[in-house]
Amino acid sequence: MTELAWFDGEAGSLDHLLGLGDSYRIESLVVAIEGALLAKATLSPAERVVVAVEALEREVNNGGYNQFFFNSSSEYVRDIVDCLTAAGCPNAAAITAEAIAVLNPQPGWTAEDISNAAADMDESDDERLSALDERFYEYPDPIAERLFAFVQDHRGEVSLS
Repeated sequence: MTELAWFDGEAGSLDHLLGLGDSYRIESLVVAIEGALLAKATLSPAERVVVAVEALEREVNNGGYNQFFFNSSSEYVRDIVDCLTAAGCPNAAAITAEAIAVLNPQPGWTAEDISNAAADMDESDDERLSALDERFYEYPDPIAERLFAFVQDHRGEVSLS
């Protein structure tokens, strides 16, 4: 079986991208959808699911949960577990909930407070997060495929323009 190509074209319409699922790697189509959504000023709740889950996946794969907490993606910490659950990724949601418990964000914390707490984690916390990173890297849920299916199911709530 030949591996499908990576989509690197213009996003075009959502229907166009969703119709390419048999021709291109699903994760590349999800990245294209996310890129178009990031150009928007405001996001619907369904669009926020896509952006938040993609931010988590990108950051954790690049530098672990600490990077997700530290970078601008920290704005999604409060609702990422709900977003993963909505996208059909309960195992990733459970692992992420454990990582957030290590961070222990307090009520009222801003994204900046979360970033600062991530920067101040001690070695024990870093070790706990590292173990959770490893569990995430095992991909207990096929995130891209489920996120693509989520977009298909919510196409009336997702607009690329």
